[in-house]
Amino acid sequence: MLFTRDLNRLRTEVELYKEEENLWKVEGAIANSAGNLCLHLVGNLNTYIGKEIGKTGYVRHRELEFSLKDISREELLSQIDNTIEVVNKSLDSLDESNLANEYPILVFDKKTSTEYFLVHLATHLTYHLGQVNYHRRLLDN
Repeated sequence: MLFTRDLNRLRTEVELYKEEENLWKVEGAIANSAGNLCLHLVGNLNTYIGKEIGKTGYVRHRELEFSLKDISREELLSQIDNTIEVVNKSLDSLDESNLANEYPILVFDKKTSTEYFLVHLATHLTYHLGQVNYHRRLLDN
């Protein structure tokens, strides 16, 4: 599954930082740290897949995804691992025939299908994954 693949890639990126504190580094025009991007991705997927599709009851605190600092690498990795489990369990419970159904909440300016929104979530994940990769190569030297 693409979500598992790319969440594992996020996990690898977090592991590859030579200095744990560099996960939280911002510099110049780089406004979001890798740590905050990681928290944002975890919050995003737990909300839109876990809560809405898997009915997990997850409560998102989006503002904390960007304001929290200095969460340990171990905790970030644990949150990624938990998100992989939630995403897999939630999507395993989704019947393929439901993909054409309307996604349960309005996220954009108009309603979308569940399938469309899952594609959006996958591309959102890879967009920020690329930012984390670039952040690591620029600021973890």
